[in-house]
Amino acid sequence: MTEYAITADGLTKRYGEDTAVDDLSLSIPQGTIYGFLGPNGAGKTTTMRMLVALTEPTAGTAEIAGVPITNRSQLTQRIGYLPADPPVFDELTAWEHLRHVARLHGMPDDRADDRIETLLDRFNLLADADRRIESYSTGMTKKVGIIATLFHDPDVVFLDEPTSGLDPRAARTVRDTVADLVTREMTVFLSTHILPIVDELADTIGVINDGTLVAEAPPAELKARADESRDLETAFLEVTDERDATAAERASQEASDAGTEEFQTNV
Repeated sequence: MTEYAITADGLTKRYGEDTAVDDLSLSIPQGTIYGFLGPNGAGKTTTMRMLVALTEPTAGTAEIAGVPITNRSQLTQRIGYLPADPPVFDELTAWEHLRHVARLHGMPDDRADDRIETLLDRFNLLADADRRIESYSTGMTKKVGIIATLFHDPDVVFLDEPTSGLDPRAARTVRDTVADLVTREMTVFLSTHILPIVDELADTIGVINDGTLVAEAPPAELKARADESRDLETAFLEVTDERDATAAERASQEASDAGTEEFQTNV
């Protein structure tokens, strides 16, 4: 692997005239947790889908663990990706589903079974391993998705809202697991709306708003921008409000310029 686990240069995604992600550049070191924050519709999920080769960028390049995102077959062996809605087979039991995941990664059944048992036990699912996933709660299904994401010990893990739908105990298990991944030099790209998790775990926080990276700093540095409160929520609101205010001012100026130009043309 290279010094950086995730690099991106000018990553852009457009849908017609709409720009979902605009000229995004990243350099995320190995063995760190990168917290990725932004309002709904800011471009977080689109960014992650480009980085895991599920969505093709309109422009720009990126590499994950030294593998270009254009090389999807090699990339999938180096990364784990948990979307907000985990892709699981509801008609299978948790054990059967994880056996399927293991075979996709070429893992022998005997080795896979040991790992399945260990991970199911860690997430308190071992007693329910032979139940069909369709009978699981939302939180239990999310746990199976997390296990599948981590199963092959990827170099880089992308987690999109990993604690949504989980009870406090399960959410704590996820936080502890994420922290443990980094001790094994895994890199975690973590997107969540739950700011205390990012504040607790992230080495660096990136804030995206309206498709643009508007701030990037360690949590303490980002919080220092928040007047006297020095909390992450206030800092987050301030940097996104600044972006919104700048965009509104620019739009107003463009409209004013257009009006002036039209007036002069008519005269």
